[in-house]
This record gives sequence, structure tokens and C-alpha cells, in this order.
Amino acid sequence: MTARDHRITHIGGHALHPQSQMMGYGYDPTLSEGSLKPPIFLTSTYVFPNAAAGKRFFEGVTGVRPGGAEGLVYGRFNGPDQEILEDRLALWDGTEDALAFATGMAAISTALLTYVRPGDVVVHSAPLYAATETLIGKVFARFGITFMDFPASATQPEIEAVLRAAAAKGRVSAIYLESPANPTNALVDIEAVVAARAAVLGAQAEQPPIMIDNTFLGPIWATPAKQGADLVLYSLTKYVGGHSDLVAGACLGTTAMLTPMRALRNTLGTITDPHTAWMLLRSLETLTLRMERAGTNAKLVCEYLRDHPKVERVGYLGFAEPGSRQADIYARHCLGAGSTFSVIVRGGEAEAFRLLDNLKLVKLAVSLGGTESLASHPAAMTHLSVAPARKAELGITDNLVRVSIGVEHPDDLIADFRQALAAV
Repeated sequence: MTARDHRITHIGGHALHPQSQMMGYGYDPTLSEGSLKPPIFLTSTYVFPNAAAGKRFFEGVTGVRPGGAEGLVYGRFNGPDQEILEDRLALWDGTEDALAFATGMAAISTALLTYVRPGDVVVHSAPLYAATETLIGKVFARFGITFMDFPASATQPEIEAVLRAAAAKGRVSAIYLESPANPTNALVDIEAVVAARAAVLGAQAEQPPIMIDNTFLGPIWATPAKQGADLVLYSLTKYVGGHSDLVAGACLGTTAMLTPMRALRNTLGTITDPHTAWMLLRSLETLTLRMERAGTNAKLVCEYLRDHPKVERVGYLGFAEPGSRQADIYARHCLGAGSTFSVIVRGGEAEAFRLLDNLKLVKLAVSLGGTESLASHPAAMTHLSVAPARKAELGITDNLVRVSIGVEHPDDLIADFRQALAAV
């Protein structure tokens, strides 16, 4: 028996919820001296019981034999902490399998490199996280890979038009989405993308996978695999890690989709380390509590900001205009509005900077999804590398401030924004 056999999903006929399964799923205490929590396995390699087992384990981990790893081999391939983490991550999104990575960008890079070949065309929604856009638009360009994009809120006919134009240029090897978009918070209609792929590329024997970065809302407020996404990507650094003390990433999907990714991860060495995996196991136990509290706080803060005379607009999903396309996507795809949003102040960079410089409780830092509230200026920070014309096209303006609300008391957060806006 291995730790992965210890997967309790039901008590009698009652199906357990993910937040309950986080306390023990995939871990057998009897294999670790009765330790309630999994130990941190700080080892680079594992001892095989015999030579035949070593061969069999390598056959599984390298893909020579279907079914994946049957045992532990080497730290670049697998480990107990990483395997338990992967098992538990898959529960939240309802996927068959999951892979853990050293960073969110390691997950994104490995996913795209698995499916994209030189000369291909990548179709993606816009805007994207700046590093992702750099990877697709600049790094891949060195290998003759081009891209075409569509606005996050595009309709099915608009997406179909982009896919047709892309297919005329070459093999469309991946459809990459980010929803909500960073930093505008615009939602992508995943179901429309699935339908557009079927309409334009459905006759192809090999369908380009639909990949989606679900960092902003997942896994509590959005589960895009249920809308048809093939691969769901995360920066686990954010809400899943939740304490601003680690960096990690993940990709979730079917075993068939993840098997070639696993092989590439083995080669590139992009797996997360045991200690980080162990910390993420800790974080998963409080994921629902943290995200629900942050979401409640964000709603209250946004309601205050929306009516402030120095705020032009608040890009909060809960404020989607009734009857609008964004409201329709939100109703079909989301279970909550999240706690990361954009504040568009009246004025420009100077006014945005004054807001940021005068916040006391809310920290001026990039990232999101931690227990503490953070605010940053995407145009001058995370998206600085994006060309000015491209930023203007994507709505990443000089007066846009990105805010991630944490678990502090909402009255204190509102008081902080009140005094900071007074200085704008």
C-alpha cells in the first residue's frame, strides 16, 4: 500500500467536500510513523526494493509504460509531498490529475512547450499577465511561433473569426485564456471558446488544447474545467498558497493531457520542491476560510470605493452591468466575484501614485491572494514591459490601481482607503 492508495472520498453514501478531504486525502499516517501531517521528505533520491522495481518505476515515470509513476524515483520526477499535493489540487477543480511546478510561469511555460511547435500559431485572450504575454509574443517568436489574440469579452463569432485567421497562418496548437484578465478583471466566455474551436477546427484530428489561467478566481469561485477547458493553470503563489511566503504553480486536467507535460517537466526540472509542497498542503486546509473572508471584505471595500468622488470606476466582477456580456459570463461561469479588482482613479499616474503612497494598512507590493491586502500600479510595475500602445489597447491605463483584499477587518480597510483618497 502506498500513500496514494489512502484516498477517502465518501463516508457511506455521503460524498466528502474538498475542504474536508484536505485534512488527509492521499496520505496514510502509518507509512510515516503515525505522523498526523505528512513529513517533509528532504531527499534527492529514493531506494528501490529491488532492481526489477527500479526498472518498473522508471518505466512509469518516463512514460515507457502507461499509467504514470508506480513508485518514487528521484526528486526531479516525483516525491511524497508533491504527489499528495497534486492529489488534493485535483479535488478542487474536479479534474482527473494535476501537476505541481516551481512557479506559475514554470507551469505555463511547460504547458505551452508541450503542445506548441516551431512555426505554429497560438491564439490567446487579451490582456494576459505580462510574463505570459512576453513568453508568447517574444520568446516564442524566436522559434517562428506567432500569435493572434481576441479581447477577453469577445463573442463566439468574434473568436471564430480570429481562429479562422490563425488557421490560415499555420497550425493552431494552443488556445490560451486568462479569466479574469490581469489586471482589468475582464472575463472570458470559456463556453464560447469551446464552441468556436469546434466550429472552426472541429474537423481536425488533433484539437488545440484550451488552457486557462484560473489564478484570480480558482478554485473556490471558478472551475473552468466544467465549462470545457482542457488544462487549468495556477500560480499557487497567490490564493492557494495564500500567505505570501512561497512561489509555486500547477496545471490540472486529464491524465492523457498531462502525461506529455509530466515527461517534459521531468526533463526541464520544473517540479516544485518538497518544502514548498508541504507548505501548500498546510494552506489548502484553510483555503475556503481565507478566500470566503477575503471575498466578503472585497465586496464591502468596493461598495465604498464605487461611490467615492475621486474614483472613476471600480473593476469588480460583482458590479458587472445587468444585461451586459460580462454579467452573462459571470452568471454562467463564476461562483463569486473574488477579492482582486482594479480601481480607476480620476486623473492619471500622479493621482494613482498618491493613492498608493498614502495607504498604510494596504501594502504597496505586487502579487495577490495573500492574507494581507496589497495594491500596485500595473502600468508602471507588472506590465511595464508591455509596449505603451499595447497597454492602451488593453485598457492598462496610468490611472489603474490593482488591489487584492486580504482577511483584515473590513472597517480598517475602508478607513485606510478613505484617508489615502483624501490625499489624492
